Amino acid sequence: MHLTILRTQEEFDKHETEWNEMLSISSASHVPFLRHEYLSTWWRTLGGGEWEHGDLFTILMRNDDGLLRGIAPLFFSNNCDGEPAIMLLGSIEISDYLDFITHDSEANMFFDTLIDFLGSEQAPPWRVIDLFNILDDSSTLPALYSAADRRGWHISDQELQPCPRITLPGDWETYLAGIHKKQRHEIRRKMRRAENYGQPVRWYIVEDESSLDGEIDDFLSLMAQDPEKSRFLTDVMRTHMRQSVHKAFRQGWLQLSFLEVGVVKTAGYLNFDFANNILVYNSGLNFEYGSLSPGWVLLGHLLKWAIDNKRNSFDFMRGDEPYKYRFGGVARYVKRMSIRRESTTE
Repeated sequence: MHLTILRTQEEFDKHETEWNEMLSISSASHVPFLRHEYLSTWWRTLGGGEWEHGDLFTILMRNDDGLLRGIAPLFFSNNCDGEPAIMLLGSIEISDYLDFITHDSEANMFFDTLIDFLGSEQAPPWRVIDLFNILDDSSTLPALYSAADRRGWHISDQELQPCPRITLPGDWETYLAGIHKKQRHEIRRKMRRAENYGQPVRWYIVEDESSLDGEIDDFLSLMAQDPEKSRFLTDVMRTHMRQSVHKAFRQGWLQLSFLEVGVVKTAGYLNFDFANNILVYNSGLNFEYGSLSPGWVLLGHLLKWAIDNKRNSFDFMRGDEPYKYRFGGVARYVKRMSIRRESTTE
């Protein structure tokens, strides 16, 4: 294997086509957060301001024929514990799922090569390889554990957050029959009440790029009605989200939707329609219309749309909010894997 280290944005941006091609056929985690355009945007804003500084240290691995066989999307910075760390691009807060990109059949060779390189003097002076948000069923975890253990390094992992997901059946009624009776009744009641509301109620998915900036503004305004989300939406985070939404739209995997009462937006969902799965990224509500349960109503329409359009799953991603389970979500988990050259004591 031959390694190329990408240290600048210019170097990074040269590899979009081959990066995305490899992701589509080779990744243990085929998710939008590993797309080149997403990570390029993330790096430009350092996660919407999550990191004050960092050094790009992304590694491309090629065979003797020059074909790309693996990608380690990494950067170097002090982690959240203040330690010099090698981390995955996208870490931590705004990228639900992260991973390395390589063929399963070549994973052991990829991680052996990667670990040997990170243990050399050519690597930054890290104290920990600190990897967040890797799904617990990713083939990366055992392969990376084996490679680090071979060197005698110390590995620990912890369960971070549940990621409830619904595996979608073939039709809406089958879906409803598969969830708790009380929840089934609530979904039907709330959607029916919206249909008979005193003002016209409609929902839609944004399809016109010429209106996208205005729709993004409206979505951010709905988000900001929640005090916690309002604090999250700093100027740099708004810039990051706007750029990411535009990139997702142009690549064909944005699902930005709204529920309107008359001309007033009462709920919005920012989802990704990616690899035949719906991934729920963020949401916003107009609390003046709480009696209508606009979030539940819109979510019901989006679930029915996903089923009617033959999507495989509806993934709520990170977070243990009760509504995700009431709608039938079954939890997976993301993990944090930490690798050290020497053991640490408490």
